[in-house]
Amino acid sequence: MNQKTLGQLLECARHAIEVTDDELDEAKRRRRLLAGSMRRAFPGSTIYFNGSVAHGDANTPLTDVDLGAKLSSGEADGYGPGQSDALPLMERARQAIREDLSEEFKKLTVTVEGRRRAVLVRFGEPVTLGQPDFTADVMTAIPHPSGKGLYIPNMEISARWDRADPLTHTRLVLDALDKTDRVFARAVRLLKHWNKTHSKPLCSWNIKALALDCIDEPMALIDALSAFFTHAYDVLGDGPTPDPAGVAGPIPLNMPMAEARRRLRTARDDVALAKEHETEGRPLSAQHALSRVLPDIVPDVDATDEEQARLRLSAIGMTGFGPGLVAPSVTPTRAWAP
Repeated sequence: MNQKTLGQLLECARHAIEVTDDELDEAKRRRRLLAGSMRRAFPGSTIYFNGSVAHGDANTPLTDVDLGAKLSSGEADGYGPGQSDALPLMERARQAIREDLSEEFKKLTVTVEGRRRAVLVRFGEPVTLGQPDFTADVMTAIPHPSGKGLYIPNMEISARWDRADPLTHTRLVLDALDKTDRVFARAVRLLKHWNKTHSKPLCSWNIKALALDCIDEPMALIDALSAFFTHAYDVLGDGPTPDPAGVAGPIPLNMPMAEARRRLRTARDDVALAKEHETEGRPLSAQHALSRVLPDIVPDVDATDEEQARLRLSAIGMTGFGPGLVAPSVTPTRAWAP
């Protein structure tokens, strides 16, 4: 039962962490309610969705959803750099959301104070059983004068607005899903789990921005992981990830660059080792290596016997395992103690 291929292990792993239909349906229902409130607060605005639910890569437990209103040019008059900040817009959004949703969600809270970019909605009711709550970030954005992207609030600095293009981000991700036959979203789910279990070196959008350049066609999931870790380690050597929309500044890391790259390098090497073990007929050793990358969803196994046999063969100048798998000696990528 434990001798599954890497492909089978990754399929099981992605199913174990992907959002359920019930979670997704309820999250989308609440998002529609919020979208209706924003349309009422800002007639003529364009409502956009972003984040993991919009991008098709949400994992369970599902704890939040993201959306925004791109105001019409008339509604945006008087707002922007050097003019008014977003506080009056955020207050209008808060009032509409409270009026529309408070009757259904008795514990609803809508927060503007202390928020940097978006209105925070706490529903007081989770969509995933056992979670403490479900929240939404609701953005009030204005068009950029160039016609490319948006100005989004930055309430940490008076009358400050930052450039962003969440609509293009979502379009790029959805295009990647089509081009890769959804391998992009499946790989991103697994990469987000790796990130969560390795001290979160990257934010979720950084993962997707990097993946856009290397997971761009249908491929096996193990190859998608290999492509990502190799690409991410290499390009971050040149500095932070640029905005794929070419509008905002580079995407910041959650830790120093050297430490983030160390985690990427380790994952790259573990994936390469897993593929090497599978090619050489060592399925348990392959699973052991993969479990280092995806703990909790790829079960570890005792690969001691396979490793000892491999090391014995290596010591006499041969590699391989099992009948017919003897080849000239090569230096193993990595070995661990039995």
